[in-house]
Amino acid sequence: MKRFFVTGTDTDAGKTLVTAALLHAARQQQLSTLGLKPIASGSSLTPDGLRNSDALALQQQSVPPVDYVTVNPIALAPAIAPHLAALEAGQPLNVCDTTRLLRETLSQTARRFTLIEGAGGWRVPINEREDFADIAIALGFPVILVVGLKLGCLNHACLTAEAIRADGLTLAGWAGSVVDPAFAADTARLAANIAHLESKLAAPCLGIIPHLTTPDAATAHCYLSLEIL
Repeated sequence: MKRFFVTGTDTDAGKTLVTAALLHAARQQQLSTLGLKPIASGSSLTPDGLRNSDALALQQQSVPPVDYVTVNPIALAPAIAPHLAALEAGQPLNVCDTTRLLRETLSQTARRFTLIEGAGGWRVPINEREDFADIAIALGFPVILVVGLKLGCLNHACLTAEAIRADGLTLAGWAGSVVDPAFAADTARLAANIAHLESKLAAPCLGIIPHLTTPDAATAHCYLSLEIL
């Protein structure tokens, strides 16, 4: 079984697209899959309760199928940082309870390929003392870094990679997602930025997803290589 924690350089870096695309690629290889989004803010009220679009995308790529609460046990309505959303919702968060939920899910739902997606970046807080990095550390899984390709991404990516390693975890690989089409308009400059990332991150590049007008896992997976993992 392969299990990874997925983080990003920032909010809207393309974490969910990359996570869903990797799960889709695993499905294409006839692997059982599970995508988890343990904490999700910005959830919408539906007849079935609070639902988060990112978590729904991961649920769709999980086979055999699982119910929503398995994928996203903590859904928060406010579209703000999780620790603030949790306070507003009266649902305080902590690493101990979150990792307990995850371990229970992993023990009851064994899959050959599992991805656990964080929220925002590596140091996004879940309370005044703990952050998503602490969840990743408690789990101990190798980390996949999603780099949102835009101006400023080189600094964000290098600092995040340094933090992952400083926290004692393995950077298993990274994937780029073009989130700003203007940044990719000059192909030579884009190639130079990617080359710099390949040099500095010292981890395999799983692929680069171009800017997609209508992003979806089935399209995006064509730009990624699962075999590297």
